[in-house]
Amino acid sequence: MIVPVDHFTGAITLVLVTDPRYPIGAFVRPASLGTEARRAAVDAIRETPARFRSALAGLDERQLDTPYRVGGWTVRQVAHHLPDSHLNAYLRTKLALTESVPTIKPYDEDAWARLPDTRLPIDVSLRLLDAVHERWVSLLDGLCEGEWNRTFTHPEVGLTRLDQLVALYAWHGPHHTAHVTMLRERMAW
Repeated sequence: MIVPVDHFTGAITLVLVTDPRYPIGAFVRPASLGTEARRAAVDAIRETPARFRSALAGLDERQLDTPYRVGGWTVRQVAHHLPDSHLNAYLRTKLALTESVPTIKPYDEDAWARLPDTRLPIDVSLRLLDAVHERWVSLLDGLCEGEWNRTFTHPEVGLTRLDQLVALYAWHGPHHTAHVTMLRERMAW
């Protein structure tokens, strides 16, 4: 499948995707984002809950418990992962804005995806995703130019600016949405 991979700048770059782990291509961390690219990234984050909800619409329990790829998470696990991840990103944003270069705590996404709460109905996590994004986008929309340069340290990634975090999550939502939509296409659901 050929897809655009640069969702946060609006630039169209087409690649042949052969790795089902990265249906829209792997994330490429930008050196920085200008004003327009930041706006596009925040808009992508703003749209994530509705687009993800639409991708999941109408799936039954069996479909939700189907892995999106061999060895991958189930659709249900992906549905619970998205708000977990975006909640962490929202908190990292707030830490970067209120502390001097905080070191954030990474978490084991695979371990989180196996916890009992990932067997709940997905609507619980879709409501959480809506709420997190409402708060997060409101925060991002209110940042002044200098605040985009605020940083945190990720022990595995290193120093990260808020514009780079926003670029990552402008990719992350469409990335997991594509996991679901590509599975639906393959399975003719």
